[in-house]
Amino acid sequence: QGSVDCPNLEFEYGDADGHGAELAELYSYTEEPELSHNRRCFEEDFHTQVPGRRWLELDGAQQKAYVMRLLDGLEVVNRDRRLRVARAILYLAQGVFGDCDNEGDVLHWSRHNSFLLYQLGTFSAFLELLNMEIENSQACSSALRKPAISLADSTELRVLLSVMYLLVENIRVERETDPPDWKTCRETFRMELSFPVHTEEPFALLLFTMVTKFCSGHAPHFPMKKVLLLLWKVLLFTLGGFEALQAMKVRRREELGLPPLPEDSIQVVRGMRAASPPTYAIELVEQQQQQQQQKRGHRSRRPLMKQDSLDIYNERDPFKNDEGGVDEEENDDVDSGIEGELDLMERDAIIPTMPAQRLPIERVSFPKGLPWAPKVRQKDIEHFLEASRNKFIGFTLGQDTETLIGLPRPIHESVKTLKQHKYVSISDVQIKNEEELEKCPMSLGEEEVQETPCEVLYRAMLYSLPQYMIALLKILLAAAPTSKAKTDSINILADVLPEEMPITVLQSMKLGIDVNRHKEIIVKSISALLLLLLKHFKLNHIYQFEYVSQHLVFANCIPLILKFFNQNIMSYITAKNSISVLDYPHCAVCDLPELTAESLEAGDNNQFCWRNLFSCINLLRILNKLTKWKHSRTMMLVVFKSAPILKRALKVKQAMMQLYVLKLLKIQTKYLGRQWRKSNMKTMSAIYQKVRHRMNDDWAYGNDIDARPWDFQAEECTLRANIEAFNSRRYDKPQDSEFAPVDNCLQSVLGQRLELPEDFHFSYELWLEREVFSQPIRWEELLHCQ
Repeated sequence: QGSVDCPNLEFEYGDADGHGAELAELYSYTEEPELSHNRRCFEEDFHTQVPGRRWLELDGAQQKAYVMRLLDGLEVVNRDRRLRVARAILYLAQGVFGDCDNEGDVLHWSRHNSFLLYQLGTFSAFLELLNMEIENSQACSSALRKPAISLADSTELRVLLSVMYLLVENIRVERETDPPDWKTCRETFRMELSFPVHTEEPFALLLFTMVTKFCSGHAPHFPMKKVLLLLWKVLLFTLGGFEALQAMKVRRREELGLPPLPEDSIQVVRGMRAASPPTYAIELVEQQQQQQQQKRGHRSRRPLMKQDSLDIYNERDPFKNDEGGVDEEENDDVDSGIEGELDLMERDAIIPTMPAQRLPIERVSFPKGLPWAPKVRQKDIEHFLEASRNKFIGFTLGQDTETLIGLPRPIHESVKTLKQHKYVSISDVQIKNEEELEKCPMSLGEEEVQETPCEVLYRAMLYSLPQYMIALLKILLAAAPTSKAKTDSINILADVLPEEMPITVLQSMKLGIDVNRHKEIIVKSISALLLLLLKHFKLNHIYQFEYVSQHLVFANCIPLILKFFNQNIMSYITAKNSISVLDYPHCAVCDLPELTAESLEAGDNNQFCWRNLFSCINLLRILNKLTKWKHSRTMMLVVFKSAPILKRALKVKQAMMQLYVLKLLKIQTKYLGRQWRKSNMKTMSAIYQKVRHRMNDDWAYGNDIDARPWDFQAEECTLRANIEAFNSRRYDKPQDSEFAPVDNCLQSVLGQRLELPEDFHFSYELWLEREVFSQPIRWEELLHCQ
């Protein structure tokens, strides 16, 4: 699948897919019969309470009265009756599809009913029921005893989680036409989920606990896909998406007195164009054969592609022999640069009229400049001045970046240019503040910590954070397409497998598609929520981010992501694991045609699978976050032979994905050796064009100071010590602290009431003899202390 086979992918990266697609992914195809079950539960109750009417015909007051009556039904002791009421509420949240004519109406009523249900207290009622179900030891023990777990084991949990997901997702999505009371309702809901009122912990922590409980094997019946989807959407709602993050970053820089960002990274990436991937050995052989055929006169009709070449300048490879005229890579670029799909015979008639074998200048589109403004760190300026002083005056001045006496004029100019592009990140300021707080805890006093949703979440997650990360990665491993089914791996298919296994070939095919889709959705939700956590914690405090990322690295996240990409990534991105006629809300309002093997294999007509491309970009972004500026982790990429795996991922012609692959290749280029760089000049050229430049960064050569032997273990240990110091300073508040005030007043000390055990007065004399009279008092030691 070379550059000719893969067209440009018209993919727009965002916080999530379209609203309808996100709701559809909540349900497995095996759950489809339950939609009619929910409708039946609702209609049986509704027709007894409001005979001869439809839900859409009721006014606001009547709808409220009916919902209040339903919520009262959740209070009954009988479990089955409670479930029937919960199903009726789920039908309302699903958009009363029995009364709707098209998919748009279902989505409209789903949103309308979700706001209504939330305003009447449905979410808190379902939260109580969810807590009861999680603690239901009978369900856990019966699931543990079963040889095979199926959909039936998680019925109650699935109904509760579905209602909660629909409320979160419908209220989270903003529309310009939303009435003012919906907007206030949204903010109230966000605050309720972010800052716990009734409980000690935010709602997201309950879901994290469900994930760890599932992975530990104590609750194998938990419907993990629904839990993870709900967890991701709760984090997205409470913390904010990528655009909200960018706005927060801008605001934070203003507060810290830092200069504004050089550009909006989201806009820059959206404006980028995909480039054609580097050619592989097999493709070069095919091209040579085609050229030989052309020389012999065998003209084959080959469609030519419009090329947004990685090597837009058609530069020649300096390591290749000049004797052969135009080299292969350059020749390939010239061929492909012609607009439209010209026949080779027609092309031969056109090109001889031109004076040279090159295309006319007007056809070559040079970029107007590099996409990113270059950045320089303070450390880079210090390194540059240290090297210059050593060279010209023979001694250094440490971290002094102002004194330029004795250095020649070009060095002055260089330093001026470096300082113009100097970039101080929020993380640099936070690290510096942390160092000062560690040095002077008394004089600087208590640190003022903003009570943001992110801060509340980190504080709640702190002590169990390693378990949460391990659990998420375990599930990600089980859902990865490259993973082989092992006996000890966790079963993530409990909430997709039906009670009765398929009998016909058609049923097996449908279940196979459902299982693959189920795994893809799990990968999508985990990759998205991990990326959100990393980005928000990094903005909140750099050491919170480092704590999470270090535990991900210790849990083998880097090899896991590389293992995920070690597959035919083009076939993963173009996978058709969906049956569009069975997707909600289509399946609820349209008569389903009879499914055949052909209709199942056909899938949808999309050029690519949105969720899979989204997952791939998220995983690449996570890998970038874990390895950036960390030499020990960059070396892990080299040791695990990531370069060929990442280079294969460049075949996907999508600008954002290519950018993050090229970033990962750039950081390890200096370690890969001269031979690799010689044979991958096209990739090197792409890095130069697409990735941000760091002045004085010798990424393309092996002579950088960072390429020398490094004590990798010491690097991680130093980082860990800094993280532990931060966590203990900010979150451990022991009463007997070294700096706690001491009460020296004899009367107040003796006047304190102490809780003594009931039988103390029986053994009081014995205690006095042992602890007081028999202990010699060393008065001289007391004098020495003073």
